[in-house]
Amino acid sequence: MPLPATDAIETPRLRLLPVADAHLDDLLAVNGDDRATQFLPYASWVDRADAEAWLARMQTLQATGTAQQRVLVRRDDGRAIGTLLLFKHDEGSRRIELGYVLARELWGQGYMREAAQAACAHAFGALGLRRIEAEVNPDNAASCALLLRLGFTLEGRLRQRWTAKGRSYDTNLYGLLDTDPRPAG
Repeated sequence: MPLPATDAIETPRLRLLPVADAHLDDLLAVNGDDRATQFLPYASWVDRADAEAWLARMQTLQATGTAQQRVLVRRDDGRAIGTLLLFKHDEGSRRIELGYVLARELWGQGYMREAAQAACAHAFGALGLRRIEAEVNPDNAASCALLLRLGFTLEGRLRQRWTAKGRSYDTNLYGLLDTDPRPAG
């Protein structure tokens, strides 16, 4: 059974909305920043055509019923400041993967923690999942720390797991179960 279509996921400062063309200009600024995309498996976007190609890929992926691409939109100004992807849904195992990117000027302000907490609650609640996984380049210390703050467990290192941007690298595998305790706040 495909993932059910859902509307916005609300948090105190954010709305996690289904991706739409209206978000692309803001997301071009996020994904056009080499530092923001440093640990992502794709090159930084150069122009609107890159954003449109990404949107087409996300729409195709969502149409398979195995993914939900969300855009983090600030409530106070309506600006799209990043994305959060729930993907590789495995129905039989009730498992999904988590990926995300945030505008660099907003790093360290708790936006991604707020968004990821809400997305995990959504996955365990409305989607009925029992496990969320995340693969992170070990050099991405901020993302590794974020997952631990969210209650994920570091389950191991996958050696030479990915090749992207002309380089092969290890990934840390993190997992969160629906029965795991969640840190407060």
